[in-house]
Amino acid sequence: MKSSKLGKNISKAEILNISQRGVWMLFLEREYFLSFKNFPWFKKASIEQIHNVVVSKSGNLHWPKLDVDLESASLVSLGSYPLVYKD
Repeated sequence: MKSSKLGKNISKAEILNISQRGVWMLFLEREYFLSFKNFPWFKKASIEQIHNVVVSKSGNLHWPKLDVDLESASLVSLGSYPLVYKD
């Protein structure tokens, strides 16, 4: 018998807060802080651009309006993923 009520979609990403120092995000039932120091492309982005995050079929994060892609594993192990950014 199938349940008529759908469960929570835990695969989506949700922006919880944007502060002067970075972005708080909920993803896979965990909170992550994306500091502007480590993720500088979010610093000058609009609120709308930051909130427009989608999870790809491979489970990675994509901000289409910013043309930013992050491997989800980099949220846990940032040191293993050297960032390349040029302003």
